Amino acid sequence: MTVLRNVRPLGGDAVDVRIADGVIAEIGGGLDDGDVVDGAGAVLLPGLVDLHTHLREPGREDAETVATGTRAAAAGGFTAVHAMANTDPVADTAGVVEQVWRLGMQAGYADVRAVGAVTVGLAGQRLAELGAMADSAAGVRVFSDDGHCVSDALLMRRALEYVKAFDGVIAQHAQEPRLTEGAQMHEGPLSGELGLRGWPAVAEEAIIARDVLLAEHVGSRLHICHVSTSGSVEILRWAKSRGITVTAEVTPHHLLLTDDLATTYDPIYKVNPPLRSRTDVEAVRQALAEGIIDIVATDHAPHAMEDKECEWAAASFGMLGLQTALPVVNETMVRTGLLDWAEVADRMSSVPARIGRVAGHGRPIEVGEPANLTVFDPDAEWVVSASDMVSRSRNTPYAGMVLHGKVLGTWLRGRPTVRDGSVVEHEAAR
Repeated sequence: MTVLRNVRPLGGDAVDVRIADGVIAEIGGGLDDGDVVDGAGAVLLPGLVDLHTHLREPGREDAETVATGTRAAAAGGFTAVHAMANTDPVADTAGVVEQVWRLGMQAGYADVRAVGAVTVGLAGQRLAELGAMADSAAGVRVFSDDGHCVSDALLMRRALEYVKAFDGVIAQHAQEPRLTEGAQMHEGPLSGELGLRGWPAVAEEAIIARDVLLAEHVGSRLHICHVSTSGSVEILRWAKSRGITVTAEVTPHHLLLTDDLATTYDPIYKVNPPLRSRTDVEAVRQALAEGIIDIVATDHAPHAMEDKECEWAAASFGMLGLQTALPVVNETMVRTGLLDWAEVADRMSSVPARIGRVAGHGRPIEVGEPANLTVFDPDAEWVVSASDMVSRSRNTPYAGMVLHGKVLGTWLRGRPTVRDGSVVEHEAAR
């Protein structure tokens, strides 16, 4: 039995929360029996749920494993993550998604939901075994070729139709391939000055416009990954006004960082989609506040040192995100007054759990609910260092930056995975 003393659920009044047998057993004052953890007035949130994580296993265990990635997730306050399909081999069969799911259970730091590929080998030629992955022990409900766009309109339509049978969702990486051949950064005056080929906003917006119409036509669920442009926001606003069942995510880095960082030629800032203009950043922040963009998802993309410490054009796309997501949201959305803590819980826990159909997560902080919880000190000030990262990789874009907010504790079904700000090492818990 554990008592979280003096914590503020969703930023409200301080209370004590008793955890027993994996659930919230009591909420009140003066609770002091059992193992007492002093929350010191920190915010209590439902455990965070990430709809977009790259765990790299199988195939690139030098960059990340399911165990190291979920340790990073726990350190960031996450109790469930969705592992993207661009592994080696690709997660396009029941066997691979079950492997990822079982590795998550063995690690025990966060629940791992495997994302199945939409097309075989992410090649965009023919549909993968969507039904078999859905029926597998992994129970896949989210399918994505993330890293690649399902650019064939007919194939996208078939995928949307297919997943309706089991309440699945297609998560699209919106990138028109011909418009982004060789693209290195956001297309604008700066890309011309730097001599880096531009990644135009219309390459994202054209795919989103096409796919919301396809989703409307077949009546299926569509999710848009890592929205980055103001034009995309307006298309989503229009689609939602028509009642189309589309949801969308924004990454923490697209809420904070801008394309002028490319002037450093430091590949740590190379990401897909690219960092955009200040106007775009303001647009996606406002869209998240209004609910046009539904959730924050990390697009946590660990890379081995040799894949990032090289010249810009040769470097891999992507950056770490799990451990810094909540502090960045605190900086960009809470401290700016755009969101309160109840809305953060909505966008980083409840809604992503609902989109991914993840039972037991994103639940209200009430007696009888699963004790998947995060304790967060929003005022803690820290200078980010790559050595702070729990991930096997170190490619954080925030190194040297001052952020506010730290995760003090994470509980997965009543068991601490992080306590006093440190990951709790343990044997496989289940």
